[in-house]
Amino acid sequence: MPELRKDMVRDNWVVIVADNALKPGEFPINRNCVSSHFDGSDCPFCEGHESRTTPEIAAIRLPGSTADAPGWLVRTVPNKFAAFNLEGELRHFREGLFECFNGLGHHEVVIETPWHYQEIQQRDTKHIGQFFRLLRQRYQELRRDDRIKYIQIYKNRGLFAGASQQHSHSQILAYSIVPEQCTAIGRYFDEHRRCLICDIIKAELAHRVRIVAETDHFLIICPYASRFCYEAWIVPKTHTEHFDGISDAEIGDLAVLSKAYIGTMMDTLDQPAYNISINTAPVNSVEDRGYHWFMEISPRLMVQNAVEIGTGFYMNPVAPERAAQILGQTMREGRKGASHD
Repeated sequence: MPELRKDMVRDNWVVIVADNALKPGEFPINRNCVSSHFDGSDCPFCEGHESRTTPEIAAIRLPGSTADAPGWLVRTVPNKFAAFNLEGELRHFREGLFECFNGLGHHEVVIETPWHYQEIQQRDTKHIGQFFRLLRQRYQELRRDDRIKYIQIYKNRGLFAGASQQHSHSQILAYSIVPEQCTAIGRYFDEHRRCLICDIIKAELAHRVRIVAETDHFLIICPYASRFCYEAWIVPKTHTEHFDGISDAEIGDLAVLSKAYIGTMMDTLDQPAYNISINTAPVNSVEDRGYHWFMEISPRLMVQNAVEIGTGFYMNPVAPERAAQILGQTMREGRKGASHD
């Protein structure tokens, strides 16, 4: 019997098919499809093509290398097609029923690797850790601007996840307002004086039916009201409002965990398109109380349908309990095999 479950983090509803879940190989779309706009020889993100991007903002480089030249490991540049810019102040317009804000904000692209075909799970953990350190650095620098109220770090991999570039990259958007979808955690704190994510961690550890993996610093769960098939969250056990509060020890753990989990997900689900989003507290606001950052990983195995567009009710044909069982077992078997190599 299907269930209608409440997603308390985003304050919406998800229809979960709890009985006959689709197996990893039964989804209807071409999950393997990635953008082919560029191959490696014509890719502006590849090492040696630095002149084809906007001037870099920051980078992790090999000793002796210089900005906007080869020798980098992770590099971030302004988005050439950004809809936002940080000129002036926020302005609010209203005309009868209609209202809008000017496009005050910031948008940059984080090029994760110099090598065109190298995915996250194919990198060594040191390189992945350097990527997370650069994200932490950029978060710290962007939040110093009082005009910024929310910072979103995200990754689109593959055509069905919205990627227009095949080369592995992430993006950072800094908004001048807090997205409405990101306010439910704050409302929960106002009502209960407790962190919603901390309460979720306690509940998941008590029941242990949606846990994929656990380390000293993090928990991977398939959330109770998963909007997407095989959706998973990597949640820090320590209550931390902002992503830039992540410690070096947590970065090391997150690098190992991300490599293992994304490799498992890609193999299990036949190389799907996916989205990653780091959800974090508003900045430059007292409204950050009660927030708890976490990383959301959503394979895009199905196309959004009319029910979801028309009602906001997400349709998920794979119960998160079943998804956690499949992903957790595969991940444990992969770790066991790796330890024997």
